[in-house]
Amino acid sequence: MNILNEVGNGLSEAFPHLTFSILEEVIQIPFDAYDSQRKQFNSSRILAKINNFSKKYGLEHILGITDVDLFVLHLNFVFGEAEYSGKAAIISLFRLRPEFYSQKPDRKLFVERSVKEAVHEVGHLLGLGHCDNPTCVMFFSNSIFDTDRKGALPCEKCKSLAMNRSSTG
Repeated sequence: MNILNEVGNGLSEAFPHLTFSILEEVIQIPFDAYDSQRKQFNSSRILAKINNFSKKYGLEHILGITDVDLFVLHLNFVFGEAEYSGKAAIISLFRLRPEFYSQKPDRKLFVERSVKEAVHEVGHLLGLGHCDNPTCVMFFSNSIFDTDRKGALPCEKCKSLAMNRSSTG
């Protein structure tokens, strides 16, 4: 099974009241998103292009998945970014692979991390903020250790908020 399908399955498990489709269309990363000094890509610039893609196809929400290293201003890196209660989100697989941390490849761990970050960013699209429960998927991941510690599902409080927001929005 490829990573897109595994992320899709994880999203369906986390948000069973929503329907997810996988579009394997490739969107070119905007040239101006690359910062040559940082050797990273500005996720906000990529997010704007993903948002335009969602409008083009009339999608309610869209999650882009990339393999490049992302950052936002004032942070060294991000695993992903989303428009709060918006249409578009993005995650990067770049720092989710154990090999990035000089560990041996571990597909199961890589998939778990990818699902957690995808669910987290889609949670933001549904209007969920960061949760103070360190086991909730909506807990802010300041490092890969935070991602590994938290679960792949929203806590009861966040699950209830997501249900309410997606049924009224």
